[in-house]
Amino acid sequence: MQKKKRTTRRAVLMKTTYFLSLVTSSLQAQTPLPTHYCGACSTCLSIQKYKVAAASGHTVVLVDQSDEILKKSTKGIEESLKRVTKKKFADKPEAGAEFIEKTLKNLTTSTDAVAVVHSTDLVIEAIVENQEIKNELFKRLDKFAPEHTIFASNTSSLQITQLANSTTRQDRFGGLHFFNPVPMMKLVEDTPGFIVNRLLVPYMMEAVRLFERGDASKEDIDVAMKLGAGYPMGPFELLDYVGLDTSKYIIDGWHSLEPNNPLFAPSPLLNKLVKEKKLGKKTGEGFYKYK
Repeated sequence: MQKKKRTTRRAVLMKTTYFLSLVTSSLQAQTPLPTHYCGACSTCLSIQKYKVAAASGHTVVLVDQSDEILKKSTKGIEESLKRVTKKKFADKPEAGAEFIEKTLKNLTTSTDAVAVVHSTDLVIEAIVENQEIKNELFKRLDKFAPEHTIFASNTSSLQITQLANSTTRQDRFGGLHFFNPVPMMKLVEDTPGFIVNRLLVPYMMEAVRLFERGDASKEDIDVAMKLGAGYPMGPFELLDYVGLDTSKYIIDGWHSLEPNNPLFAPSPLLNKLVKEKKLGKKTGEGFYKYK
């Protein structure tokens, strides 16, 4: 009897549909920040997960707030696949073309999260790092998703328990924190506390405070960490890459939980840049300007 159950479970998993919910217009409209998110914890990162899942043979539906964003995301996936096949199928261009075609057939897009979730086995959320907005999304999807559907959040700072409590499926809810670029990074965090970000975010914030105090320029701080610590990016380059809005949401959330912890103190400069909608690479300007 036990053997039969395992066999059935395996068959079901092989047919799993992966639903990556990004930004839904109805929820994003409620936040005062820009509604187009493509930072490390939103569209750009999730596109990588989307590609990997589809390339491994799973059916994937990418949900975002508009067809325009979805077309851009799909194009990005196709370009990424082409780069992969140049290395993976260097001596077999026909096999590479077949791989791309087969992968793209596993991908579909939608702007209607509720319609998609009806036939989904796994939901991976990667919207803006805001507790209220995430809870509202999960609460909404929970009403329409099948009972067996597993919910997961790609949050990098919020407590999974608080997110799970917005649903009726606490036993089918988990954290799944990917790192960018997904195909290259070997770590997927589901450890309570999110080890990497509990170390990384205070490090980036301290770099901002160092700059705010006038102790060093942002350029010198970035160069120092790259040459002295061997980091591929300096803290300001990384902040721009992640998205200043995402970083602000993280630090604001931690500060509300531990207001006396100096590591989680808000930054006036970061708040100012976000208010001015200078969110980093995705908007063309953050701590640095981008063409």
